[in-house]
Amino acid sequence: MSYGMIGYVIPHSIYPEGYHCDPLLPLPFMNLASQKNYIAVYHSGVYANKEMHDWFVSEYIKRTGKKPDMGKSCLRLKNMDNIPFELIGELSSKISPQQWISTYEKAIKK
Repeated sequence: MSYGMIGYVIPHSIYPEGYHCDPLLPLPFMNLASQKNYIAVYHSGVYANKEMHDWFVSEYIKRTGKKPDMGKSCLRLKNMDNIPFELIGELSSKISPQQWISTYEKAIKK
């Protein structure tokens, strides 16, 4: 659990520096949260990598026929019957921990 959500992180055993906002925390990667009116999927790669963001938005539109309801890294899913599970699975496997660390260090940790 991280920030009250299910959290997938890069552990200190792989990235000892941890999260720049609080080095005692492991590096966040992906989170799932149940909010009052939607399910939220947070993916750090979508936030930090424009190519990944553009790929995801394009694929989401192709597969659902709608634009995604998104914040910077947050995908809000309001209708449980229309969740593109396969696309979220592809997004989850699109970046390795080492690739995320590299992207994080270039794009976010300055």
